Amino acid sequence: MPSEFELIGRYFTRPSRTAALGVGDDCALVRQPDGLALAITTDMLVESVHFFPDVDPESLGHKTLAVNLSDLAAMGAEPRWATLALALPAIDEVWVAAFARGLFALAEREGVELIGGDTTRGPLNLCMTLIGLSPTGLALRRDGACPGDDIWLSGATGEAALAVAHRRGTVLLEEADRVACTRRLEWPQPRTALGKALRGVASSAIDVSDGLVQDLGHICERSGVGAQLVAADLPRAAAVRHQGEAGLTALLAGGDDYELLFTAPPDLRDRVARIGLVCDVPVTRVGVIIPTPLVGEHARVTVLDERGGALALGATGFDHFA
Repeated sequence: MPSEFELIGRYFTRPSRTAALGVGDDCALVRQPDGLALAITTDMLVESVHFFPDVDPESLGHKTLAVNLSDLAAMGAEPRWATLALALPAIDEVWVAAFARGLFALAEREGVELIGGDTTRGPLNLCMTLIGLSPTGLALRRDGACPGDDIWLSGATGEAALAVAHRRGTVLLEEADRVACTRRLEWPQPRTALGKALRGVASSAIDVSDGLVQDLGHICERSGVGAQLVAADLPRAAAVRHQGEAGLTALLAGGDDYELLFTAPPDLRDRVARIGLVCDVPVTRVGVIIPTPLVGEHARVTVLDERGGALALGATGFDHFA
């Protein structure tokens, strides 16, 4: 069995192309180019909380990086460097090799260098810090939405949550739907190119990781506004349509979608649509930003039915401590 240091050298050490110093010292060294701000994010994936114990390790390597890339995408940042803290109950080289394969395949695609981290023995836990670059003053933020802005969504939400619900036995998916939903849960595709293309166009943005309504609420809170979503305008995957009420709940409150939710002035609709086409990512206008509602603890975001009335919402998203 390899030692901790042999494991790092064998599976996680690659030559540094852009970092001044990568894996091997107490710290990595990076140079910040002039005119660019550092965008830094950290996400942790914990077994039985963020993924099932029997998940394919190659997909888990992909997802460990993908969820962080999604945060950079929501800021319009260019991904560049990553560190990985990895807790393993034991060294299983077949598992580690597959995990590294999934991680580095996505890293190569997105231009990310792994420049450091840590390994230890413990319950399976994956914590990655990702560093990106954004032109000074052009980062997408949550606090720029204005009344009258359109609300846009990339892709569609709900499939990942249905995959989880199927595993837990609370919904039953047909085989084609199960395969599609599991793919969305285990192999999320970060919208990095879309995020960068929205610099100077989107007035605010967030990635949908904890639920569409809940994450839109974060934009509203930071921007001091409200929002109205139109249920009929929300894009639906086949599995979501097939599940009726459970599908609608997954669409509105399910997590693990890693789509981009953003706002933009209505006079930029054609430009946003063109950006979606260029990036080969479906983008759908799903609602409008309104002035801050005056009443109701959860009234910042309302979802309108086909008659223009507000849907009664139960859960609006995921909370680790709820």
